[in-house]
Amino acid sequence: VSGDLQMQVSFTFSLLCLQVIKCKAAVMWEANKPFSIEEVEVAPPKAHEVRIKIVATGICRSDDHVITGGLVMPFPIILGHEAAGVVESVGQGVTSIKPGDKVIPLFLPQCGECNGCLSTKSNLCIKNNIGSSAGLMPDDTTRFTCKGKAIHHFLGTSTFTEYTVVHETAVAKIDSAAPLEKVCLMGCGFSTGYGAALQTAKVEPGSTCAIFGLGGVGLSVVMGCKAAGASRIIAVDINSNKFAKAKELGATDCVNPKDFKKPIHEVLIEMTGHGVDYSFEVIGHTETMTAALACCQNNYGVCVIVGVPPAAQKITFDPMLLFTGRTWKGSIFGGWKSKDSVPKLVADYMKKKIVLDPLITHTLPFTKINEGFDLLRTGK
Repeated sequence: VSGDLQMQVSFTFSLLCLQVIKCKAAVMWEANKPFSIEEVEVAPPKAHEVRIKIVATGICRSDDHVITGGLVMPFPIILGHEAAGVVESVGQGVTSIKPGDKVIPLFLPQCGECNGCLSTKSNLCIKNNIGSSAGLMPDDTTRFTCKGKAIHHFLGTSTFTEYTVVHETAVAKIDSAAPLEKVCLMGCGFSTGYGAALQTAKVEPGSTCAIFGLGGVGLSVVMGCKAAGASRIIAVDINSNKFAKAKELGATDCVNPKDFKKPIHEVLIEMTGHGVDYSFEVIGHTETMTAALACCQNNYGVCVIVGVPPAAQKITFDPMLLFTGRTWKGSIFGGWKSKDSVPKLVADYMKKKIVLDPLITHTLPFTKINEGFDLLRTGK
């Protein structure tokens, strides 16, 4: 065929591929209600967008914060932000990703052009919508419809659906041999916790660390501290059932605040003699945030907030805790530049430098998503 005709045939084929897809999704119609498995319509990707078939998705406490109102977002909404899948189609102008690629959606994008992306000190791309409650794509529209109603996006990812659409700045191509049901954890939980220790805190060999909260992210912090060479890793949780897993992954001590009559920061100071070198709050409670700061060594201790802060709450603390030399800092997505780092983390997993299996407690079919959240809320 002639060049013009070949171009026309190719263009027609592209249009045929980019059709609305009807699929199942877990829609949250209103707060504090169960997910409803619905048939939704997923629009084709627009320019610089990617449509992904989700193969595996994890459940994260941040999703539950939206359900309970701790993180304010508009309803109805499709939640989920920790996943892996295969590219189904791409919009005009997308060159780095093609149909068939294995990918991980990124709730923290990396445009590569803003001050946050260009700085060696930052990973917070200006195109993130972590502080936004719009629940829309960058062009202020949605790609989801259900029963004639527009459905909002969550963190630019919305992975509780068989198909989703993300901007090309919010997707990372990964090793084609990677098991998606494992590496989906790189989309949030593992990367966030592991990086908080290695990237944000920069834990040093021989140091002492305390981790408040032993969910998937907290356990990943434990692994990060171990990888960094910490000599003592103190795991703190009110659920003692989590201690065995924490020790398996590198914790040297496990402490349940319920076993003591004194404040937990005093317990940790007594255990170490002077406080820990690094502490991590991986729960999202203001009380444990201040406790994590207070348990740090008073001159050079570093406290990292990893848990999502609750909406409309303020922290009250003694400023002397900082005046004497402690450092208090936050960590989003473990300090990694997402598009650059996720493929490398997956590569490390494939080389067996990282383990993920201990973080996976249950594997459920998509239709049992409500049971999955019940397991999360009961600490299982």
